[in-house]
Amino acid sequence: MIAKRPRRKDIVVSHRFDVATLRELAGDKVFARGNEYKEDGRFEIVSIDRLRVLARVVGSEIYRSELRGTGKKFSGSCSCPAFSDWGFCKHLVATALAANELGPDAAERAANHVSKIRDRLRSKGIEPLIDMIMNLAESDRDLFQRLELASAIETANDDTLFAQLKKAITEATRTRGYVEYGEARAWAEKINGLLQQIAGLIAGGRAQLVLRLLDYFFARMDQALQNMDDSDGDGGEAYAKACEIHLAACSKAKLDPVALARELFRRETESEWDFFGGASETYAGVLGDAGLTEYRRLASAEWRRIRPARPGGRQFNDEQSSARYRLGAILESFAERDGDVDAKIAVRMKDLSTAYDYLGIAKLCLDNKRAAEATKWAEEGLWQFEDRPDERLVFFAADLYRRSGRQTEAAGLLWRTFERLPSIELYRALKKSAGPQRAAVDTARDRAISLLRDKVGQPDAKTRWSTPKELLLRVLMAEKLFAEAWQVVRSHGCSGTQLLALAEATERSHPDEALSAYGQEVERLANLGGQGNYETAKKLIEQMKSIRERRGQHADHDIFLVGFLSRHKAKRNLMKILCADAIDRARQRAG
Repeated sequence: MIAKRPRRKDIVVSHRFDVATLRELAGDKVFARGNEYKEDGRFEIVSIDRLRVLARVVGSEIYRSELRGTGKKFSGSCSCPAFSDWGFCKHLVATALAANELGPDAAERAANHVSKIRDRLRSKGIEPLIDMIMNLAESDRDLFQRLELASAIETANDDTLFAQLKKAITEATRTRGYVEYGEARAWAEKINGLLQQIAGLIAGGRAQLVLRLLDYFFARMDQALQNMDDSDGDGGEAYAKACEIHLAACSKAKLDPVALARELFRRETESEWDFFGGASETYAGVLGDAGLTEYRRLASAEWRRIRPARPGGRQFNDEQSSARYRLGAILESFAERDGDVDAKIAVRMKDLSTAYDYLGIAKLCLDNKRAAEATKWAEEGLWQFEDRPDERLVFFAADLYRRSGRQTEAAGLLWRTFERLPSIELYRALKKSAGPQRAAVDTARDRAISLLRDKVGQPDAKTRWSTPKELLLRVLMAEKLFAEAWQVVRSHGCSGTQLLALAEATERSHPDEALSAYGQEVERLANLGGQGNYETAKKLIEQMKSIRERRGQHADHDIFLVGFLSRHKAKRNLMKILCADAIDRARQRAG
């Protein structure tokens, strides 16, 4: 009897990935494409073990796909562009499905694939391996550069190594015109590999050299980030990684804390980017008392040159807006460290150009149990911006009034603001402020609706986010005053979105109006064309059918449908979407 070879226990060969979870992660379309890739054999399992599957999948290029985990708990990564854009891709689906179908022998062969390569390389000895690597490096520029730099790090003096690494930084950060979105990740990965080599110099006692290199790196990156689409933040992450290395190098190098404070202050206040924002806090341990004192002195000196911004006195971006923001943040951080609330208020008083600036100081006072001052600042902001109130400040002040028992003043503030610049949020606040009695709430409702009706007739009237007519309709619909809402529509019209929302809400109470609104929209969608519009039109037609069936108006719907089809019969895609059997029956019933 021949003994069976025991199967390796760390290999899962039968449905290691839950298919339902796989489909949910990928979506039906991507799952189907991945299954096609698997069926076509467009994959190669490179390595498999208990928690990991590595494969090469052939798409428009050969991609590296990796899955980790088992059952319903697994994740993946792929080198294809689709993975970086959308997530779980067809290549990962193909890998998972292929792994699920591996038999015991195939699974063991895949598991042994990498180990066999390792064993073979180990057996060749040092010199043949060196020859093999050098042959590869001669045809792979990146590999050659990495080997060259690794050798220089071991043997070269600081000046020689600086020259070589500076050259490598220049090459790695070169944008060659513009780095498109799809190229950004690969561009940043090269930089990350180089930064890893630079970071390794710190442990070798070369922190000063690292700081010299990073000075050059930051200058290059400041330019490079202006010439790329970094929507996913890959370039920014590389910059942030360099900042972490910079902090580590500063911690190891014996630096003059005053000189370091000056350098960091310059970076924080002059750079177009914010990677050194909050440097006085991040580097506090390195700066020490002497460095922090210098940092504060520099910020205070520049702060005295900043002009105060008052209501109506500053545009959205004046020439000092960036400096005002950055210097203010620095000085606030020092005040926070000292626990000095008055110092924080003094900093914020430099910019009182918006109602929100007053709100910020009022909140700061309230957070520090200074309610009287909070009220003073809130009231000052309300007075300064009476013609263009900020709802956030209004609600804050009204809440302060209520807390102190000033209910009448709170309600008065809300009503004055609603009369000047109404909004749905203010309407809700007014109803809430009316109290628990239903009669009082109804009175507030009726008063608000009356004010909005008056504004609809005023050509220059404004609301916060919409027209008076749109706001009036929102209020009437929220209160289920549908008859009044339809009267507004008949008298003044409304947007298509609001019309459909009103129609849907009143299919049972106002079916004629709903049918008319749906009919208008169906015609509009059919005339616009496009698959999505046709699908929406079909759904609306089905809603119209339901309304008429409830009213026993089957023939009316058939007549409508036949007329609609006659008007749009040339639109073949629309005809395909509408059910052919239903069309035939409708035509027959309509005669």
